[in-house]
Amino acid sequence: MARLMRPSTVTFSRRTASGRYVNFSRDSRDNLSRDDLDSEIGSGEYMNYTVHIPPTPDNQPMDPTISQRVEVQYVSNSIFTGGFNSVTRAHLMDKVIDSEATHPQMAGVKGSSCAVPGCDGKVMKDERGNDILPCECDFKICRDCYIDAAKGEDASCPGCKEPYKLTDLHEKAVDSEVSRLPLSSPDGMSQKSRNMSLAKHSKSGLIRSVTAVGEFDHNRWLFETRGTYGYGNAIWPKEAGYGIESDDGVPLEPMDFLNKPWRPLTRKLRIPAAVISPYRLLVLVRLVALALFLTWRVRNPNPDAPWLWGMSVVCEIWFAFSWILDQLPKLNPVSRLCDLSVLKEKFEIQGSGGQIKSDLPGVDIFVSTADPEKEPPLVTANTILSILAADYPVEKLSCYVSDDGGALLTFEAMAEAASFANLWVPFCRKHDIEPRNPESYFNLKRDPYRNKVRQDFVKDRRRMKREYDEFKVRINGLPDSIRRRSDAFNAREEIKALKRQKEQADEDPIEPLKSIKATWMADATHWPGTWMTPAPEHSKGDHAGIIQVMLKPPSDSQLLGSEITEDNPLNFNEVDIRLPLLVYVSREKRPGYDHNKKAGAMNALVRASAIMSNGAFILNLDCDHYIYNSQAIQEGMCFMMDRGGDRLCYVQFPQRFEGIDPSDRYANHNTVFFDVNMRALDGLQGPVYVGTGCLFRRIALYGFDPPRSKDHPGIWSTICCCFSRQKKNKRVAAATASPDDHRSLRMGDSDEEDGGMNLSLLPKRFGNSNVLVDSIPVAEFQGRPLKDHPTIQNGRPPGSLTISRDLLEAPTVAEAISVISCWYEDKTEWGGRIGWIYGSVTEDVVTGYRMHNRGWRSVYCVTKRDAFRGTAPINLTDRLHQVLRWATGSVEIFFSRNNALVASTKMKLLQRMAYLNVGIYPFTSVFLIVYCFLPALSLFSGQFIVQTLSITFLVYLLLISITLCMLALLEIKWSGITLEEWWRNEQFWLIGGTSAHIAAVLQGLLKVVAGIEISFTLTSKSGGEDDDEFADLYVIKWTSLMIPPIVIIMVNLVAIAVGFSRTIYSSIPQWSKLLGGVFFSFWVLAHLYPFAKGLMGRRGRTPTIVYVWSGLIAITISLLWVAIKPPAGATGIGGSFSFP
Repeated sequence: MARLMRPSTVTFSRRTASGRYVNFSRDSRDNLSRDDLDSEIGSGEYMNYTVHIPPTPDNQPMDPTISQRVEVQYVSNSIFTGGFNSVTRAHLMDKVIDSEATHPQMAGVKGSSCAVPGCDGKVMKDERGNDILPCECDFKICRDCYIDAAKGEDASCPGCKEPYKLTDLHEKAVDSEVSRLPLSSPDGMSQKSRNMSLAKHSKSGLIRSVTAVGEFDHNRWLFETRGTYGYGNAIWPKEAGYGIESDDGVPLEPMDFLNKPWRPLTRKLRIPAAVISPYRLLVLVRLVALALFLTWRVRNPNPDAPWLWGMSVVCEIWFAFSWILDQLPKLNPVSRLCDLSVLKEKFEIQGSGGQIKSDLPGVDIFVSTADPEKEPPLVTANTILSILAADYPVEKLSCYVSDDGGALLTFEAMAEAASFANLWVPFCRKHDIEPRNPESYFNLKRDPYRNKVRQDFVKDRRRMKREYDEFKVRINGLPDSIRRRSDAFNAREEIKALKRQKEQADEDPIEPLKSIKATWMADATHWPGTWMTPAPEHSKGDHAGIIQVMLKPPSDSQLLGSEITEDNPLNFNEVDIRLPLLVYVSREKRPGYDHNKKAGAMNALVRASAIMSNGAFILNLDCDHYIYNSQAIQEGMCFMMDRGGDRLCYVQFPQRFEGIDPSDRYANHNTVFFDVNMRALDGLQGPVYVGTGCLFRRIALYGFDPPRSKDHPGIWSTICCCFSRQKKNKRVAAATASPDDHRSLRMGDSDEEDGGMNLSLLPKRFGNSNVLVDSIPVAEFQGRPLKDHPTIQNGRPPGSLTISRDLLEAPTVAEAISVISCWYEDKTEWGGRIGWIYGSVTEDVVTGYRMHNRGWRSVYCVTKRDAFRGTAPINLTDRLHQVLRWATGSVEIFFSRNNALVASTKMKLLQRMAYLNVGIYPFTSVFLIVYCFLPALSLFSGQFIVQTLSITFLVYLLLISITLCMLALLEIKWSGITLEEWWRNEQFWLIGGTSAHIAAVLQGLLKVVAGIEISFTLTSKSGGEDDDEFADLYVIKWTSLMIPPIVIIMVNLVAIAVGFSRTIYSSIPQWSKLLGGVFFSFWVLAHLYPFAKGLMGRRGRTPTIVYVWSGLIAITISLLWVAIKPPAGATGIGGSFSFP
C-alpha cells in the first residue's frame, strides 16, 4: 500500500576500498540543483536512497588484495540492520554464538587479539584464517588501530616504532580516510561528482543517459571497456584469454572451447508406442462411450423418480467434463535424461597449477522459514547443511535463509549450522556421502560402509557422529540458553537502572521501575529482531530488517585442509574446505503494511540476492525440504544450459517425502500428481510450479518475455481473444519479430511498438535501487547457454564466467538492507508482474502460470536418485487443512484474472486446459457430495437413477468402468507408480472432495461475493502417548471439515440397513433397485474407508462398546423407518414376512 514517508535524516554511510558510498536525504535535497526530480518527491513523498558506485575512470580503486579481504572479514563479522525512517547500521560482533567458531569464513570467528594497549579488537585474517600482520615485526594489530597508525604523521608501527612500508593495505587505509566524501555539505562537490554519487529518482529512472551534458554513462563505459560490475557479476570477459590459462601457461582463446565436439546435455525419451498408442485409443473409446452414455441418459428419464434422475444426470455431465479437462493434457507424457559428464566437459576447465575453473553460472538458493516453534530449527539447520555440501562449484553457490519471524533462535541455529559445516561439508566431499543431510544420513537403514574405499572412513564417521550429536544438543538447548542469557542481562540492566534511580532520587520516593524484557545476543547486545517478550519495534509484525553474512564468500582458488590438529579432528589435507556464501535475512516489518506472507519474503530475497551475489538462477526450498541428491543442481543446470535452454523459465523437480506411514493412508506421497500429471504436462509447455524444489531463471522471475516465443492460434484462442486485449496481442506479436539483440530483455506489455525494453521504466517497475536495476542485464547474460554450436541462439562466449569475482563489501550489504525495507515495493510491480505473484494462497501456481502465459517453457526433471526430500503431514486433520489451502487458492485463481479462460495466445491449448482444471477442480465437490447422497436417497425412496437396470445401462456402465481401469493400468505402466498408490489417490480424491474442497468453494464464494473470509479452526482432542514414528497418524483433532464425510458415511450405512429391511419385509421385493443402490453405497463407503479408519484412532484403542452401540442404533433406525412407512400392501410391521 502506498504511504507517505516522513522526513528522514542521513542513513548508513561508509567509504570502502572499492568505491564511494553516499546516501541522500530530504535535508540535503534543497542544496542540490537537479531539474529532473520527480514531482512526487517535491510533494512530500520521499524515500531514502543508497548507491554503490562501481570502478570507473574517475573512481579507480586498487586491485583486490589484502585491503579488500579485510573488508570482507569486516562485513562477515557485522550484522546489518535498517529500514523505514531508520539508520542503516553495521554492528561489529566479536562473536555470533556462544560456542567457538573456527572456520575462516565463519562470522564471528575468534582470532588473535590486538596487541595495542586498551584495544579489544581482533587481528585481521586472510582466507585461511591466518593473521594479517602489516609489519615485519609481526606486531598484532586490528583493522581500526592500523588505520589510526597509518594515517599518523610518521605512520609507524606501534610495536617496533618503525615506519610502515607503503603496502597496498597502507595506501588503501589512508585513501579511505583522506577521500571520504562529506555528507552534510555537498556544495563543494563538482557536478560530475554529484552525478557519480547521488541516485536520481526521476521519470527517466535511475539509468544514467549519455544524452545529458556532463554526465558519465557507467553502462556504456562497462560495455566499451568490457569491465565487470559488482560482486558475483561477469558481463564481458577480459581481453587476454578470458582469464584462463592452460597447463603450459598459454591463455585459452574462445576457439579452444569451440573446437570441442558438441554434444547435447539432455535427451527427451518418449513413452514406447506399445504403451502410449493403446492409452490414447482408450481415451478416445471412453470419450465416445461417455458421449453415448450421457445421450442415452438424457433421452431415457425415470418417470418414477424424475428428481433422482435429474440430479444424477447433471452430476454425470459435470464428471465427464471434469474428466476431459484432467485426461486430455495427459496424451503426450515424456521422460528426460541428463548427461552430467557432458556438463563437466563443457563447463570445467583446468588452468594453471591444476586448478579447476568452472564456467557454470551462479545459483542462489532460498530457504524460507517463519516460526521456529512450528518449524524446528534443527530441521532448518539440516536443510542448510545439505545445501552447503551440494556438489556444485563452491564459488558459484550462495544460500539465503529468510526468517520471516525475525527470531534470535533461528539466527543462532543458522550460526551453529555454519560452524558445524566446517567439519560436515569436507567430510561429505572426502567420502562422497549421500544424502548430505546429517540427520537423514545417520538414520539410514542400509549399511553405511558399503562402497567406501578409504581406510579412515570408519574412524571419520564415528567422530562425525559424535560431533553431530553434540551439535543437536546445542541446537536443542538454544531456547533455554537464549532465555537464561536474556534473563541475566535484563537483571543486570534492572540493577543498574535501580542504582541510577537511587542516585538521582535523593530523598524523593522511588517509583517502581518499568523494565523492558529484551532478548540479548551472544555479544551482550540487544537482538534487533523479534523479542521473546514482544515490545515496540521488536515483535513479529514490527522489527527492522536484518542481514548477517554467516559465511563470507569463498575464494576462487581451491583451499585444501590440513592434517589432524586440535581445532581440526579430521584429516582434510586433500579436501577442499571452502564453504558457499551463507546469508541470514529477515526483512523489515512494520504495522500498516501488507507483507504478503511467503510471497513477499521470497521477493525480498530476490532483491537482496541480486545485489549481493546476483546468481542467474534461483532454487527455492522449504525449510523441511533438503537436498537428497548432491548433484541435483547440476542436473537442473543441464536443461538450462542446453540448446534452447534460454527459453526455460524454471526446472521443476518432483516432491518426495519421508516419514509417511507405510500404507500411505491419506495419499501423502501424491505420486499420481507428481509422476503422472506432471510428466504429462512436461510433454506440453511444461509442469506447473508447485512451491518448492524449483530452479528458476532470474530473468523469468523479473517478468521479462522469453527470447523466442510463438503464438498458438486455434478455435480456443479465437474464443479467448474476446476476453483479452487484442491490442496487447498485436504488440506482443510485433515484438516477437524483433531481432535477437533487442529481445533478450523484453516485456510484452511495453508501450514501445517494437516491444523492446524501455530502460527508463525499469526503476518504476523494480524500485529505486540503482544497483538492482544494473544487475538485471548481468543476470540475463550469465543465464545464457554457451555459444558453442551454430544452432544455439542468444548464447554467451565460452569461458566468460571463469574470471574472478569481486569481494563482498559493506556498501553492498547496506544496499541490500534498503531493498528489503517494508516500503520498497510501494508503486512498483513487485508481486504484480515481477517476482512471486501476490493475491492468492497458492502463489506458486499463479507465478508459474504468469510465466507460461508470457510464452516461457518449463521442464520436469525426474532424477534417478531423488533430488529433494521433505516432510508431509500424516495426520488426517492436518492433511485436510493442507488440501483446504490448496483448494482455496484454486478458487481464488478461478475468480481472478489468472483464470486460464483469458490466457494469451502464447499458451498451448492443452496447457490452457490443464490450468483451467486447476481452477475448476474444487467445484467438482458440489456435484460429488450430491452424488454420494444419491445411493442413500435411492435406498430410502425405493427408486433408482434409472427406471430399470436394462441391458443398455449395464453395458454402458461396464464399458466406462473397464476403460477407466485399463487407463489406470496403462498410466501405472508408463509412470512407474503402483496400483496401491493409484487406489489411495482415488480414495483421497473423494475424501478431500467431500470435505476440504466444498469448504474451499464456500469460502471462495463468500469472499468474492460478500467479502467475508471464513477460517476453519481445529482443536486437538486426543494425542498419541507413545514415541512411535507414526504416532501423529493416530492423533484425532476435531475440525468442521469432518462433518460432511461423517454425515455421508452415517446416511449410507443407515440407508443400506433401511433398504435391506424394506426389501425383506416387502410383499414384492425390488431386488434390482436394492442391488443398484447398495452397489453405489458400497462404492462411496470403500472410498471413505481411510477417513473412517482415521476417526477410530490407533488400532485396538476403540472400545468395543462403540461398535455395539453403532450396530444397535443402525438396527433401531431401520425398524423405525419401516414402522413409520411400511411397504405398500403390508398389514403390519412385519408385512407378509413371517418366521418359520
